[in-house]
Amino acid sequence: MREIVFAGFGGQGVLTAGLIVSQIALYKGVNATWMPAYGAAQRGGTANCTVKYGAEKIYNVGQQKPDLVLAMNTPSFKKFVTMVKPGGTILVNADMMTADTNVRDDIRVVSIHCNELAEQVKNPKGANIVMIGVITKLLGDFSHDEGRDGMNDMFRKKGKSKFEEKNVAAFEAGYNAI
Repeated sequence: MREIVFAGFGGQGVLTAGLIVSQIALYKGVNATWMPAYGAAQRGGTANCTVKYGAEKIYNVGQQKPDLVLAMNTPSFKKFVTMVKPGGTILVNADMMTADTNVRDDIRVVSIHCNELAEQVKNPKGANIVMIGVITKLLGDFSHDEGRDGMNDMFRKKGKSKFEEKNVAAFEAGYNAI
């Protein structure tokens, strides 16, 4: 079973990113859970969610020892870096990171300029989608097509297919960044 924590400020799309990954897992045909946690209920407050997926049944949906943490800002990095299991990965938004990320020698730190990549593909609100592309390639649990198609399927079901071209561009930018 895979466990991922998505963390950042409200408005950065971390809850949506987690939901997308859980939907990609379901799209692939494996079990998945998505458990959100909110700070202040406004843009700028903290938000995080835990996603678990795998072939086996999932009995505990809470945070335990994540394989991967996506930290979209410095406070999220500081809060969750200690939780990553040994041998795991913390994926950081280099555009929002002011802390020293070299704090543990038993985890991998991957730093991506996702805000910059989102701007380059003309999707300034798509930094979270860039990171979905990174996660898809980094973990290798889903093929490129499963990641892209699962994401598109979720947005279509939510009536947001008009953003598909921009989301695919952001996904591709992230997938190709690693």
